[in-house]
Amino acid sequence: MFTTHKIHKIEGKITVPGDKSISHRAVMLSSISKGKGRIKGFLRGEDCLSTIACFRGLGIEVEDKGEEIVVHGKGLYGLEEPQDILDAGNSGTTMRLLSGILAGQEFLSIMTGDSSLRRRPMARIAVPLRQMGASIEGRNNGNLAPLVIRGGNLKGIDYASPVSSAQIKSAILLAGLYSEGDTTVREEIVSRDHTENMLKSLGANIHVENGIVTVRKSELYAQDIQVPGDISSAAFFMAAAAALPGSHLIIEKVGLNPTRTGMIDVLRDMGADIEIDNLFVSGGEEIGDIMVRGRNLKSASLTKEIIPRLIDEIPVIAVIAAVAEGKTIITGAEELKVKESNRITSMVTEMKKLGIQVRELPDGMEIEGPNEIRGGRVESYGDHRIAMAMAVAGLFANEPVEIENSECIAVSFPDFEKKLKAITK
Repeated sequence: MFTTHKIHKIEGKITVPGDKSISHRAVMLSSISKGKGRIKGFLRGEDCLSTIACFRGLGIEVEDKGEEIVVHGKGLYGLEEPQDILDAGNSGTTMRLLSGILAGQEFLSIMTGDSSLRRRPMARIAVPLRQMGASIEGRNNGNLAPLVIRGGNLKGIDYASPVSSAQIKSAILLAGLYSEGDTTVREEIVSRDHTENMLKSLGANIHVENGIVTVRKSELYAQDIQVPGDISSAAFFMAAAAALPGSHLIIEKVGLNPTRTGMIDVLRDMGADIEIDNLFVSGGEEIGDIMVRGRNLKSASLTKEIIPRLIDEIPVIAVIAAVAEGKTIITGAEELKVKESNRITSMVTEMKKLGIQVRELPDGMEIEGPNEIRGGRVESYGDHRIAMAMAVAGLFANEPVEIENSECIAVSFPDFEKKLKAITK
């Protein structure tokens, strides 16, 4: 059980683990590229290690050399039929993106995950992949894992995604590498574009314009990839420092992809003092240092337009909204219901335990601030983002906050507790 206590301020300089989304994609795309790919800054969280395990099961040699991961790519058609069931663990990214790659393989694959992942919806990727010609079966009429995939002979489609989701878009684009004709994905609100950026840097024939992405069958060629620090991991420290007057925090070499920086925009809307320094570009991704100075924050309004740019950061935004002046309203966040837990219900339930005035909405929540946060024991629901958000709540609470089942934090941030202790005063 992880326990946090009230602090006066946050001060110091830290790095955060490599970007989870980019770490997944670096292993996947290097595996289906020609040549040897070296990945620096790789996140060794459980989710990304699940991706490595799946590709090893598909016959790819992946070496962990400490400072870098080396992937011996075999090209688009070098994967081997797995001799066993592929286990994606708790990782929705692994299961959904890998489904797109497996849809292009002329062999049988079976993919499963832990109890949480087996409850998450898979029809959203199975439906378009079936339209392209893959055979995908699963429980609950193909909506739940385990998934049984027999691929090959794909044809490109023009798909208007009903929800803004990088996982859906990526699964279709990856299948598009194996398809005859153009494969196009259209989104009303553009989701994260890490897959497009990396495909382009590895030589794919891909075109992006106004939320419309088109890919054609094309070979990929391995190259060295520097994974930036994960802004979703940095968000917990950014939020805490921004809301604690007197704090001064620098987070080095963080990914600043415009589709991911909604957190910075929202914090600035709440009155936070945030600056970006030492900008550079690697692998098509902007990277820089984030500097945060603490002050009293005010409430904000988050609507569906910005939600895709900060979907994983909403739990910690809800926590600092509890100490901000005024009513914060979050809407358009239905996607939170199908994450590792139902993050809307889970956060509202646990925040109420700490005496926070919060009301659940069908697609979000309302938080009335400022609150006197009291201590207590809260539940993580096995969800790393909720566990870390509750840990941040403890920094503002009058009594200690104890987080049950906090070991799930290791999914994305194994050193979270150690880093937090190093900068809290």
